[in-house]
Amino acid sequence: MKQSQLFPKTRKEAPKDAESVNHKLLVRAGFIDQLMSGSWTLLPLGLRVVAKINQIIREEINAVGGQEMLMPLLHPKEIWSETGRWDKADEIMYKLSDARKKEYVLSFTHEEIVMDLLRKNIKSYQDLPVAVYHFSTKFRNEPRARSGILRGREFMMKDLYSAHTDEKDMVDYYEKVKGAYVKIFDRLGFNFKVVEASGGVFTEKRTHEFQVLNANGEDEIFACDKCDYAVNKEIFEGKEQELCPKCKKGKIEKKEKTVEVGNIFPLGTWYAERMHVYYTDEKGLKKPVWFASYGIGPTRVMGTLVEVSHDDRGIIWNKAVAPFNIHLLELPGGNGKDIYEKLKEKGVDALWDDRDVPPGEKFADADLIGIPVRLVTSERNGDKVEWKERNSEELELLSIDEVLKRLEE
Repeated sequence: MKQSQLFPKTRKEAPKDAESVNHKLLVRAGFIDQLMSGSWTLLPLGLRVVAKINQIIREEINAVGGQEMLMPLLHPKEIWSETGRWDKADEIMYKLSDARKKEYVLSFTHEEIVMDLLRKNIKSYQDLPVAVYHFSTKFRNEPRARSGILRGREFMMKDLYSAHTDEKDMVDYYEKVKGAYVKIFDRLGFNFKVVEASGGVFTEKRTHEFQVLNANGEDEIFACDKCDYAVNKEIFEGKEQELCPKCKKGKIEKKEKTVEVGNIFPLGTWYAERMHVYYTDEKGLKKPVWFASYGIGPTRVMGTLVEVSHDDRGIIWNKAVAPFNIHLLELPGGNGKDIYEKLKEKGVDALWDDRDVPPGEKFADADLIGIPVRLVTSERNGDKVEWKERNSEELELLSIDEVLKRLEE
């Protein structure tokens, strides 16, 4: 893509109200725009990043049997009243009514909606297990929407739901999804921990969060210094330096700041019993469906990636989620068009800075946007291009064939 045609342009200054790193850099670099507090537009660059995050999630969830679909965002009051969450979750729900006085809620989650689908379609044990998911918008009435795109009132979420014949099958699948989440966050390049947590308005059972270590994070965890045991501050009942309850060897270290990027909930039969979602077992007996839910916020993931991977010049994307593979800068005397066409022929997704602006502005924008590899073509470089990786200061002069070969590695 030609950078001269990219919408919008970069900004030199961050918004005055921006406090978090992701807010400052994502807005300045043209990835997101704030409509109002807690409400963001994903601009073309931002949507490219989120699409790549979603694809990583999709691949790993499909690998454990998830089937993708798409559910409504506007829900009738009646379905939420069946579980009592119309009142229980009142503080975070956006409620509205139409001209006929019928009441609705904007989706903050989809457990009730999936349960309604199950009771329409599940008859016997032969119809289970089921695992369905979607990427969709969520609405939550956050009292203090802050930290840029990390905590919004309207945001994207991948939520997966699984239904089972018994607790063992639910727990087995829960562990499979936990493993899939580990693969997802490994592929995204995060330094993270799987943390025991409370269920909030979802369940009274203990749940698991995926927390990325970050000094500016708004969550706090306590972790063992010998094994992978970690627990959210909200449910931690012990003291620092106590013996780890899991490995019995290590000690619980002092709390670390983190950002939550995913969570999983074993919900049991609570929803099925309240919404009358039953199946018939092998003996003809009627039993409630066992249920679990699993969430990842792709927009929150994007913001977290920026929080943990940036410098004083801008964002540093990893290859897995970068909006483009290459940022091609054309300086006076360079042959940008020829190089750009060769990159396209080989299927390399490149952003070509063809603008008539000073070289310094091009270099500054390249650092701000943070694409992993920068190529510079100029009269001084002749028929070669300058290769520089965003997370390195090393410069190399390569032929276009050498560039293409390296990109294939």
